[in-house]
Amino acid sequence: MSYTIQGIQHLGVGVPNHQKAWNWYKRFFGLDICVFNAEAEAPLMTIYTKGDVISKRAAMVFNLKGGCAMEVVCPSTFKATHSEKTFQVGDLGIYIGWIKSPNVKKAYNFFKSNGANVISEITELPNNWETFYVKDINGLIFQVIPADDFFTKAPKYSTGGIAGCSIGVSDINKALKFYSLLGYDKIIYDQTNVFKDWENINGGKGNFRRVLLTQNKPSGGGFSKLSGTTYIELVQDMSARKPLKIYEDRLWGDIGFVHLGFDIRNMKALENKLNTLGFGFTCDTKEVLSMGESTRVHCTYTEDPDGTLIELIEVYKIPIIEKLGIFLNVEKRDPSKPLPNIMLKALKFSRVK
Repeated sequence: MSYTIQGIQHLGVGVPNHQKAWNWYKRFFGLDICVFNAEAEAPLMTIYTKGDVISKRAAMVFNLKGGCAMEVVCPSTFKATHSEKTFQVGDLGIYIGWIKSPNVKKAYNFFKSNGANVISEITELPNNWETFYVKDINGLIFQVIPADDFFTKAPKYSTGGIAGCSIGVSDINKALKFYSLLGYDKIIYDQTNVFKDWENINGGKGNFRRVLLTQNKPSGGGFSKLSGTTYIELVQDMSARKPLKIYEDRLWGDIGFVHLGFDIRNMKALENKLNTLGFGFTCDTKEVLSMGESTRVHCTYTEDPDGTLIELIEVYKIPIIEKLGIFLNVEKRDPSKPLPNIMLKALKFSRVK
């Protein structure tokens, strides 16, 4: 049996105060639909927490307007902090989260008028898409990009959810081989230059190679109508500067983008494939993991060539209307078949104000 990688499922974000961070993400990104929100130990992550089993509160949240989810992770056995080092674009790891919007100008005006820390004017990506950059309450950088593949209109929010991220790498050619394994094999742009849209970002006035990837043949899947098109931008600093590794000597859960999560089917077949190519699992639950009372998944981790954490999730059971005891057994579904609209829209009953 072959494996299926359906695409990006979520972007993991480490925060020091769970409620404050989530409130900000609800207000500005519309991430008010909650699939799970629970506090638990994280024995899977000891390789990334210096051998200690930590506890953390994690919530998987998304915007029913469209886009992928965000996992808001807040350690409870230690205080998530920033690194003592100052990172810049091109450093190794996830540096910028991407948010989709049907109207970038409208989103920009909303963010400005509501006191968000907008750090750029509306500018353009290398492929002429409009974009702007904003920092969240913990100083993490997000950029808003245009999209027209939304699941609902949801006029309450000026943006949808996660559309991808920018990842610093030391060698784009090596990174391309890895991310193509995960299905991101279509190049939208590949440019080396000094880029105007980064002029207000730390280190952004240097010379960089940027490659924007998406899926050439999306495999579909239960939440494909909701997630829409997703992107990974690879960034290589072309100067003589040696890039820093964003999570070196830090703990998983410290402030930052802790991992990029992918939705997959048939974990064992994927493990065999990755092993043959030198990207074996660094940790594995080995069995189904319960996340709260109503979500059952199998989680593993691998790393890109520079050590950026990639979470691979095989979902078995998720709540649709938890209050009424209505759940979805994903394991029994065709992996390429989208969920019916009525079932996806029923997720509105999981909205958190």
